[in-house]
Amino acid sequence: MGRGRSKAKQTKVARDLKYSNQEMDLERLAKELHGELDSNKKGTHENPYSDEDNLKP
Repeated sequence: MGRGRSKAKQTKVARDLKYSNQEMDLERLAKELHGELDSNKKGTHENPYSDEDNLKP
């Protein structure tokens, strides 16, 4: 019986998202979806714990 209030809140949030006027950068979204990286952001996701950096001769 307690689902009514939570469902109403979810419906309100969904409606707000659907009808709000938010500016979207569609080119940036397309690049992100296709996996294209900016040249200034390359290398920012390196693994600091990778074995290659920690190997000693």
